[in-house]
Amino acid sequence: MGRVQFVSTKEAAALIPDGAKIGTVGFLMIGCPEEIWLETEKRFLEVGHPKNISLFWDSGPGDGGDVRGLNHLCHEGLLAKTVAGHYGLIKKITSMIFENKIQAYNLPQGVLSQMFRDMAARKPGVLTHVGLGTFVDPDHGGGKLNEITTEDIVQKMQVNGKDYLFYQAQPIDVAVIRGTEADENGNVSLRKECLTLEHLSCAMAARNNGGKVIVQVEKIVKNGTIPPKEVGIPGVMVDVVAIVSDIKNHMQTTGTQFNENFISAAGVFKQEVKKLPLDARKVIARRSAMLIDPSAFVLNYGIGYPEAVAAILREEGIQEHFTATVEPGVIGGAALGGLDFGACITPEAIIDEPYQFDFYDGGGIDCTFLGMAECDAEGNLNVSKFGPKIAGCGGFIDISQNAKACVFCGTFTAGGLEEIVDDGKLKILKEGKVKKFIKQVEQITFNGKFESKKNKKITLVTERAVFELRREGPTLVEIAPGVDLQQDILDQMEFKPIIDKNLKEMDAAIFSPQLMGLKAKF
Repeated sequence: MGRVQFVSTKEAAALIPDGAKIGTVGFLMIGCPEEIWLETEKRFLEVGHPKNISLFWDSGPGDGGDVRGLNHLCHEGLLAKTVAGHYGLIKKITSMIFENKIQAYNLPQGVLSQMFRDMAARKPGVLTHVGLGTFVDPDHGGGKLNEITTEDIVQKMQVNGKDYLFYQAQPIDVAVIRGTEADENGNVSLRKECLTLEHLSCAMAARNNGGKVIVQVEKIVKNGTIPPKEVGIPGVMVDVVAIVSDIKNHMQTTGTQFNENFISAAGVFKQEVKKLPLDARKVIARRSAMLIDPSAFVLNYGIGYPEAVAAILREEGIQEHFTATVEPGVIGGAALGGLDFGACITPEAIIDEPYQFDFYDGGGIDCTFLGMAECDAEGNLNVSKFGPKIAGCGGFIDISQNAKACVFCGTFTAGGLEEIVDDGKLKILKEGKVKKFIKQVEQITFNGKFESKKNKKITLVTERAVFELRREGPTLVEIAPGVDLQQDILDQMEFKPIIDKNLKEMDAAIFSPQLMGLKAKF
């Protein structure tokens, strides 16, 4: 079979040396080489190797719990350092970071995906405007997550009189990735993968650094079986092909073994429209949907409350006016949530993640809908770190800094909040224990002052209040029918917002069981 080794996943795990600098891929469990990580953990627990490895990834190769993905590598002595975009899907890693057991950096997902590509070309790093004013800016910590992480890997510099951030390359000597099948020369297809992510860039980065490329696949096929245009990773970049022994360790998404509709636009697709129940989540989604400008075309949705906005567009019959995108590389189709987040039903196109972020960085998103965890008096938002809980920024920074319009969605308080919509009004049955509008956020994932200077609309939508982020600060512009301004809004904030002199009541249609009639707007 030539130069490429064909081995079991157990044998592949044994090829990872102590001190390896590993680049890997995975958006949740999409594209994650699960069985290799499983075997790596078994080997470490049996013989104590590999040890002191460094890991570099951009999304979040985990299951949202503590079982799959990079959770397998969260052992003291095995893992020494991480540079990553998202941590919240890998539960076992949080305590290791918080207790200073590993060095850890959190940098923007898009920047890191582009860094894989730039490392393949042996460039010194990524120069970009993304991250200015946030916690990854050296002025605010440089992305370091604990006390033992001291090296500065992000620098601020000026080019033609403008500020930029330079993210230093993190060379890798092992790539651990996956594909669907490999031929006898090691050419790998991504045929059944619902995302192509940065598999190719990761392989190139390791190969051109003199390292080893290990690919987990479902099966081996004869030479000539894979059409040239379907080769996702050419065999000249592959050293080891590991054949999975249990197909359950090669799931298409975190929750689905395989669904043809995740990779095909063939046939006529008609999604069943399920009306959301009229509750606080629907109120937030409806008010958010009303903010879409008729000229908008390309949308982006985050996970959580933003997912409901897409449901409202379908419910109102206006989804065909827009093209949805998801940051790992999907364009068009119906974006999925939960354990299938990252995939779409009948996508129009799937491109490599670095190129999706190129599109985003250049202003390709007309309007984005993102989650909102904390907001402070300066209009800064934090969605990435809350004491010992480290979620990571993911693509939030890349997307929020570059979209033409931003809508941040979430409930006004959290922790036991109980509300109902009744008789066209919002009724708060039990207030949340946790205030989300606080004096100062712990970590700046979105810099209010910095972003409000840009020529774009920034809106914060909750079930009881709507704020516009203006240069002078968060400004209350609307309140829900049925709520008391002082008791339900101002008393539940740690700072006093600016109150617009034309403060209005939120549109009554938002709180009605009937359709809002958004179709007439488009």
